[in-house]
Amino acid sequence: MDHVRGFRCTVCGREYGVGAPRGVGDVDYVCPLHGDDGILDVLYDYDRIQARTSPKRITASGVGTMWRYKALLPVDADAPVPPLRVGWTPLYTAPRLAESVGLHHMWVKDDGVNPTASFKDRASALAIVKAQEVGATTITTASTGNAAAALAGMTASVALRAVIFVPKSAPQAKIAQHLVYGARVFLVDGTYDDAFELTLEVAREFGWYNRNTAYNPFMTEGKKTAAYEICEQLAWQVPDVIFVPVGDGCILGGIHKGFRDLLALGWIDRLPRLMGVQAEGSASLVTAFEQGLTWDQIRPIEAETVADSICASLPRDRIKALAAVRETDGRFLAVSDAEILGAIPMIAQKAGVFCEPAAAATYAGLAKAVREGWVGPQDRVVLLLTGSGLKDVASAMRTVTTPKVIPASLDAVRAAVARWDEPAHADRAG
Repeated sequence: MDHVRGFRCTVCGREYGVGAPRGVGDVDYVCPLHGDDGILDVLYDYDRIQARTSPKRITASGVGTMWRYKALLPVDADAPVPPLRVGWTPLYTAPRLAESVGLHHMWVKDDGVNPTASFKDRASALAIVKAQEVGATTITTASTGNAAAALAGMTASVALRAVIFVPKSAPQAKIAQHLVYGARVFLVDGTYDDAFELTLEVAREFGWYNRNTAYNPFMTEGKKTAAYEICEQLAWQVPDVIFVPVGDGCILGGIHKGFRDLLALGWIDRLPRLMGVQAEGSASLVTAFEQGLTWDQIRPIEAETVADSICASLPRDRIKALAAVRETDGRFLAVSDAEILGAIPMIAQKAGVFCEPAAAATYAGLAKAVREGWVGPQDRVVLLLTGSGLKDVASAMRTVTTPKVIPASLDAVRAAVARWDEPAHADRAG
């Protein structure tokens, strides 16, 4: 891992070397000068990386997972990785979805096809590698559901133990994943923030490896692989704008880190504008952006939204999230739960991807950005769809009409078809 130079505190800028028990220099996870707020950023020797790989080599590698970028990650070249296929998810063109908002160029990045059906598999896969590197046998995390499911699936694939803490309000489909994978599950009578704080305490108490994003610096590194993929899938061209759903801000920070890496390597010549989309009921970063606040001026709120995956009263990765938007000339924007729910069938019917509310928030955010003039017709836009709609079927059912029961007869079908707006023969080819 000689291509990793060390770690820098995002609060004070102090740098630390490599090699402590958790792989983070002389510290455990965070900068000791700032406690749990002292999130670290992994630093790289880009000259070494350039000497070992290139866009051409990566594309020619044939590796169909996030590990095609192993040379750009904080792991050794021969480090064993989980067997599940994580990453290298499809980037679909979406012309009809683009047309719905008056754009000419749009793609959707479908991370719902990852092994546990969410973007969070990327960070969890890297957590497995780093935990095994230090000999850990138990990994813990706090989650609104997806990160925990990802950890449960990844640990099951390599026979490690997952201990997870989620709010008791988490969707049943997500809790079911945790249990089926064999994780030890604690349903917390409180919020995600309560679960996060509890996880920090129990990890210290029992010596478990802590997978929490906005705490373990390696998790950003797993998430950044989506930025590499977007760029490579567009023939190493940078899109103009990327819309990212935001709760804690970890995914947004990861995407920013990925493009910063590519810029530092000289593989791209600019950064895309990053647009962070929050639910109106969980919009701390929107408020901070609009009021020009710094990360330490943000105060907890009573967060509530149908998009459970982006519900956070105090975004844990707010330093990186604010930097991602401000350094790329992007912006944060808030959308209502009604707009989020309305986006679920829109994406499904116009692009063929069924996503959960948090992922659908990206389309709702795009529609708002177009109305406000922040995105223009010629902009090349990517929507990052972070989770499958099967994660929250109850929310999806709120967006559709339940079909009526009919008799098992052709006459009943004829009568129903006759009431359709379109002629019956229009659908025969399907």
